[in-house]
Formats: sequence, structure tokens, C-alpha cells
Amino acid sequence: MSAASIGVIGAGAWGTALAQMLASDGSEVLLWVREAALAKEINEARLNSTYLPSAALAPSIHATSEVAETAECAILLVVTPAQHMGEVLRRLPGTPRDLVLCSKGIEAGSGRLMADVARDAVPDAEIAVLSGPTFAHEVAAGLPTAVTLACGGGETQWQRLAPAIARPSFRPYYTDDVIGAEIGGAVKNVLAIACGVVEGLGLGQNARAALIARGYAEMLRFGEALGANPHTLAGLCGLGDLVLTCSSTSSRNFSLGKALGEGQLPAALLANRRTVAEGASTAPVLVERAAQLGIAMPIAEAVERLLAGVPAPEVASDLLARPLRAEGLSA
Repeated sequence: MSAASIGVIGAGAWGTALAQMLASDGSEVLLWVREAALAKEINEARLNSTYLPSAALAPSIHATSEVAETAECAILLVVTPAQHMGEVLRRLPGTPRDLVLCSKGIEAGSGRLMADVARDAVPDAEIAVLSGPTFAHEVAAGLPTAVTLACGGGETQWQRLAPAIARPSFRPYYTDDVIGAEIGGAVKNVLAIACGVVEGLGLGQNARAALIARGYAEMLRFGEALGANPHTLAGLCGLGDLVLTCSSTSSRNFSLGKALGEGQLPAALLANRRTVAEGASTAPVLVERAAQLGIAMPIAEAVERLLAGVPAPEVASDLLARPLRAEGLSA
């Protein structure tokens, strides 16, 4: 691969981990950073002390705060916070052949999935989505990871992207279901907040398992209404990601929910976070979209209430008081 033919937009924990993974075989990787001081630290100290302090960064990563430098990259992995993706993409100086979206969320206000945001911002690029059960520090450390790579350009795009992205410890699996990959990542962030609340309230492992199962049913209902393939949601980017992020404080969304369950106030929690818990922004728009589609998503609705300041014990009691019914995906 030629120098800087692949780039990463965004140097939070996940963007930095992806750059480290891509550089693990000596490939040159361009990492766009919003802050010039952070770009300097990465280039000189081989360290991102703010977002991924555990990783000694590869020498073939070049960080820049100049977005114009990304013009030479044919492939760009986009790892900005979901709510800022459109703004950042509109600043790109040219049109990369492939945009690989690695952020998980739904745009507040418009209700658009990230692929729609990217298509509007960079109409001539081919869009792919990379999603799956991934903790940034494990990917950066080279631990085995498998993800879904959903290619809007079908198998032709997959044949370009898979060799550029795959590494011995980072294994992508192909699908052309971009919608399914997006919905799995966005909805699981909201459900992870709910599972964190279960932990914070001390409700036990039984309750967490029940919430994951019923949350997965909500994910399927929402996904199928928007045209997702249920097999996609049963895979790495849906159920796989859900299980991982609903069971560990390494998940920012789970940690946020745990703090809410322990009685901390949402406004203070969200104001003090340098890293983004995407589920907090996604929950209100997810609930709104579900209502428009006539889809029952009581767990997502509960998370929206928590983020609006309703105490966690009250929200949990209301969920447990829902009418008894048959188990299934429809209710």
C-alpha cells in the first residue's frame, strides 16, 4: 500500500485504535486530529495520552490537524462522534473513493443514519460501515477481533476494502446490508445504558440477561421496519456488539448507565465527559423514529426517561409493571 493511501478521521480512543491496528504491519496511516497539540504529541511522543494512553503508537502513523492532507487518501475510516460526522465530512478537500463509517448513532434532529449523513456530505464516495464487538484498547493491543464490514458498493467494494483493512488479528466479515450494520451499532448503545443501570441498581445477572434478550427484540423490530436483514442483526454488528457492550465498564455507554443507576444526575455526567457515550444522543431520536413507525421500544423509552432526569428506581419499577404477555418479537 502506498504512503497515506488510507486515513482515519478522528483520534478518539476508537479512531486511534483503528490507526494502530492498520499500522501494525508497517502500513503508512494518516490520522486526522482536531487539536494541533494532540497531533504533535502523537507524532513526537507516539502517544495519545487523552484518549488511549495504554498504546505506544506505531511509527508509521502520521497525525495531522490539517484536513487538506486527507485529500491523498483513497480510503478514509470516519470515526468522529456521530453528531459531528456531517460537519466534518463537509470539510473534506476532495472525494475519497471509499468512506468507511465507524461511528455508531442516529443524527439528532434529522433522524438520519450515518450512511445517509455521509451520502449527503460526500455524494460521490462509496459508503461502507464497519461495526462489531470492539473495545478500543483491545484492538490497539492486537487482540483478536472480528467485525462486520457492510459495503454499499457490494462485492466490488469489499474486494477493495477487505485487503486494506484486514490484519491477522482483525478479521472483517462481509455483508451488503448497510442499514442492518448501522442499526445494530446505534441501538446497542442505547441498550448498553440500560444494562449499566441494572448494574448500578444492583438488580443482578438475571435482570441483565433478560434486558439483553428483550432489548435484542427491540433492535430486530426497529431494524426490520427500516429494511435491515435480521441475519445481520443476529451477527457481529448486532447481537455480538450488544453482548459485549452490555457487560463491561469498558463500554462508555454501560458506564454512563451504571452511574445513572447509582443516582448520579444525567446533566452532570454528560457535561463532564471528554469521551462520548453515543447512546445518550441516540436514545431520544431512536424513540421518536420508533413512535413514527409504530414500533414498541419500552427499554429505549426507559433510557430516554433516565436521561431526562427521571430517577432510575422509578424507571425500573415502571418497566417491571408492564402488562404480562407472550414472549415474541412483536411486543
